[in-house]
Amino acid sequence: MKIAIDVSPVIYGTGVSVYTSRLVENLLKIDTKNIYLLFGGSLRRRSELITFSKKLKGDFITKFFYIPPTIFDVFSNRFNLVSVERFTGNIDVYHSSDWAQFKSNAFNVTTVHDLAPILLPKQTHPKIVSTHKRRISKVIKEADRIIVPSISTKNDLAKLGVQENRIRVIHEALSLDFSSITNEDIQRVKHKFNLNGNYSLSIGSVKRKNLKNIIQAFEKAGGDSNLKQHVIVGSGDEDNRRGVRFTGRVTDRDLMSLYKGADVLVYASLYEGFGLPILEAFAAGIPVVTSNISSMPEIAGDAGVLVDPMSVEDITNGINKAIKNKKDLVRKGKIQLKKFSWEKAAYETLKVYEERQR
Repeated sequence: MKIAIDVSPVIYGTGVSVYTSRLVENLLKIDTKNIYLLFGGSLRRRSELITFSKKLKGDFITKFFYIPPTIFDVFSNRFNLVSVERFTGNIDVYHSSDWAQFKSNAFNVTTVHDLAPILLPKQTHPKIVSTHKRRISKVIKEADRIIVPSISTKNDLAKLGVQENRIRVIHEALSLDFSSITNEDIQRVKHKFNLNGNYSLSIGSVKRKNLKNIIQAFEKAGGDSNLKQHVIVGSGDEDNRRGVRFTGRVTDRDLMSLYKGADVLVYASLYEGFGLPILEAFAAGIPVVTSNISSMPEIAGDAGVLVDPMSVEDITNGINKAIKNKKDLVRKGKIQLKKFSWEKAAYETLKVYEERQR
């Protein structure tokens, strides 16, 4: 089979970027039978797509175009002006990116990473909500198979009218390597972000991350947990006198160092398509407090303390419980982490491609 994969998102530094790059890397590693065509478009950053492709190992073809994302969006999502074959030539399988859904005569596979803009529209910018609604309507109409990262997302997609026999659950996996992080790295980030004493950690600062309740829970847990500060990887304007620190965007090394130095991850989000920070905390060797809704119980298993994200008291109790039972939770986290790998995701994705031949 000739399999075309839109790798345009790899240059943007998002979760979709990580998914696309790691999936492609592992598909090329495990599959020497099929022909892979990696394509994408960017006006100013086309060279980055070329650099990405040069780092890959295996046999594949590339076609990168001087076309900005806005034009790709017009071609694909808005007006169906051209088919993907206009860019790729004849193909057997087309795996679309998270943002561009071209029409195609090939077996059409699409990955839907989450449905947050649709399920939580009041917590998302109206323009983003509109874009996602338009794209999902195209996915529902045109995709032969839809890959999602959790059973929870599958159920949410089914509620939107997608037949369950078209949906395939393929868990994502850890992409950071914590083995290189040293005590010096931890001390460096503590100094960099003015951290003194024990701290809890949250990842992300958009509305659905539920920071208001998390911060209140941190303040109430402080005495029993011995926490002095709460660190949020993201941007915000909470009063630092309350012990809250926003880091803004950080490098991967700083992120891993912040994980390793933390006492607990508090990830009481209102919705997640997958919940990658849960796996990152397991890899860092810290306990996890996470929500008992959406995909988070599925990813955490019995290795996380599950709480009601709408209850400050429940989150507070969860923080204290996680710190008290740190040793046992960290042990369970290492076991849970082994269930997720990019190689496994690649094998399962290849099986989806092969459904074309049935």
